[in-house]
Amino acid sequence: MERLIFHVDVNSAFLSWEAAKRVKMGLPDLRDIPSCIGGDPSKRTGIVVAKSIPAKKYGIQTGEPMAMAFRKCPNLMAVPSDFELYDKCSRAFKKICGSYAPVMESFSIDEVFLDMTGTSYIYPDPVATAHELKDKIRTELGFTVNIGISTNKLLAKMASDFEKPDKVHTLFPEEIPVKMWPLPVRELLFLGRSSEKKLQDAGIRTIGDLAHEKKAKIQALLGEKAGQQLYQYARGLDDSPVKAKPDEAKGFSLETTFNDDLVSLEQALPILLEQCDILAARMRRKKKKCTCISVTFRTLDFRNKSHQTKLPNATDITEEIYRNAQNLFQESWMRQPLRLLGVSLTGLTDDSFEQLSFFEDTHKKERQQKLDAALDSIRLKYGNDKVTRASIMNSTARIGRKAKAQMENERDQ
Repeated sequence: MERLIFHVDVNSAFLSWEAAKRVKMGLPDLRDIPSCIGGDPSKRTGIVVAKSIPAKKYGIQTGEPMAMAFRKCPNLMAVPSDFELYDKCSRAFKKICGSYAPVMESFSIDEVFLDMTGTSYIYPDPVATAHELKDKIRTELGFTVNIGISTNKLLAKMASDFEKPDKVHTLFPEEIPVKMWPLPVRELLFLGRSSEKKLQDAGIRTIGDLAHEKKAKIQALLGEKAGQQLYQYARGLDDSPVKAKPDEAKGFSLETTFNDDLVSLEQALPILLEQCDILAARMRRKKKKCTCISVTFRTLDFRNKSHQTKLPNATDITEEIYRNAQNLFQESWMRQPLRLLGVSLTGLTDDSFEQLSFFEDTHKKERQQKLDAALDSIRLKYGNDKVTRASIMNSTARIGRKAKAQMENERDQ
């Protein structure tokens, strides 16, 4: 049976959700005037998180400083972010979407995949069904969505990015030559600026050019793995399933969300250290070591970004884990305001096996192991909040309280 996949994407989610709320209050519709979401309007600080179509005509761009946006459009209506509202609207949006499909995958706060395969008896006309869903969301919730329809997730998402707002588009395999191949290569899903430049330098300017090039050439330009994936995508090939729940990681992970933006290393690093400390302790209790460390953070667009590193030797030492996590974070974070920060330890091995390195300071390692063992013993006997690293205690009171609460929650795990 051929698959049928919908991709449903809220149009300018943050601005649309704020606009819908204001319309109900009898206020002007932000979507009809030059407006944006982000920063502190009274101080004109922060960055533009979302913008209206009229604001776009002034050259205002997502991610630019609010001060610059006001210079381009002095009459710009700026509204601060309201994450409680976004969460509420997201839940309402996903509830309606979920009522139409046997399987729904939450791709982000404002987009979902629906696996409509096998629903032809209930919904014989996919396009009519998509229009019904789109109109239901607009009528009941007050904001618009785009819906892309195809036989896989890649093509459905590509379709939903066609003309906006409030549209339904199809991109079935037989439509690829007309609808997808003429597009600039940068429009291909997951193709970044660096890859775009390499392809353009090689004379590959459209998705069709990429699809008709030799795979070996693409792999030589972009690397074996990335080249293979993007070559497949350019040909419309994707067999990834729609998952109701994400795969569970075989490891230990901990994430912290924040009511206020984190904007500095002084705020973020103590939390990162505390997370590493908690996870390392949990791992030692299970007599495991990790060979892979990843750091995840979420910026104001509510999209998670993850970066990982593989270790030459398995470890359960807090200091080693934190050092690697800190390097990952500092290399990948571009100083955007953060709403979430997390660490994951995977690639687990039994702690009975240890590969020694000639280049390691074994005396320093033994001291770190003894320190960790002492902290573990105290926490196990008296509770996680009885001993805290000095760098955590010296951070702000809000962060210190959050870290202690996390440690208490982790005590029995």
